[in-house]
Parts: sequence; structure tokens; C-alpha cells
Amino acid sequence: MYHNLTCIQFIQHSTEKDFVTILKNPTGCWSSLGRIGGKQILNLQSPMCLLKVGTTIHELMHVLGFNHEHTREDRDEYVEINWKNIPTDSYRNFGKSTPNSTDTFNIKYDYESVLHYSPFAFAMDLFKPTLVPLKKIGLSKMGQRDGLSKLDISKIWKMYKCKTTTENLRKNNKNTRFRYYT
Repeated sequence: MYHNLTCIQFIQHSTEKDFVTILKNPTGCWSSLGRIGGKQILNLQSPMCLLKVGTTIHELMHVLGFNHEHTREDRDEYVEINWKNIPTDSYRNFGKSTPNSTDTFNIKYDYESVLHYSPFAFAMDLFKPTLVPLKKIGLSKMGQRDGLSKLDISKIWKMYKCKTTTENLRKNNKNTRFRYYT
């Protein structure tokens, strides 16, 4: 999906100083945010993190430097957080970005982002949502894990200054190549 829709190309690691390694430790689905330098771990516990392709895509978005959609500075205009249904040790997953700490690239809030949590994420009571949309979202799939949304793709293109032709997507641009090994 990244290779076909963006200028991001994940390629096999060889001798690069900075790289991403994908592990399957029994610690869940997680990665560092953005390029941290040196060996960077992305963990995909098997099988739970591999049941939906969007989970891997979600974690790779973090590697590329993107935060969760529901943590945007303007999120209170789009979702209400039901703190009473979230365990206190999971509050950090719902924190809001501080002013000017993240870039939205002037792209509207995206309920369908692969980086948005589902309405019942971390819920103590599975019949009550933790995230309540404040806007009509129609057929939107808040918290979907099927793949990149159109707006996710737009953010990647803006952040990495992708060119606008298919030919440019295929070129190996040094600034948009990420090496990995397993």
C-alpha cells in the first residue's frame, strides 16, 4: 500500500546506520514515533497484530512520524473522550497534543484514518464507547484497520513532499527510503 500510493519505499536493510527492525515479541503492537536514529523497533505480536493489514500500516505510520488522529490539538471539536470508561493506566493513549506540537498539514480531521482508535478502544465496559464522534460521520469506519485512508495518503504526500506522477513514486528518493529487516 505504501509503495503503490505514496513515495515511501520500505527496502531490505544492509549497512545503514538508521533502520527499522520488525519483531514479534509478546508485548503487543507498538513502535517509536518518527526516526529515532540507530536501530528502531516496530513490534507486531503474533498473531494478534497480524489479523488485520491495517494494524501493520498503523504502526508504520508511527515509524514515519505520525501521531494518533484522536490526539490532534483540535480533536475536542470532533470526538468526546469518555474518561470514565478508560482504565487510568491507559489515559496516555488518549492524551491531546499540545499546541503546535504536531502538524496536521491543513488536512481536516479524519475519522477514517488508520491512526484513529475505534469507538470502544480500551473500554472497561464494552457496551459504552471511549470515543464518541461529535460530527455525523455517515458510513465512516472510525478506527478502521483496513488500510490507509485518502487523508492518510495526503498527509504522507505532504510530509514527505511526494511528487505527483507514478514515475516519481517508483524512483528511489533517498529521503523517502526506509530500510528494515526481520
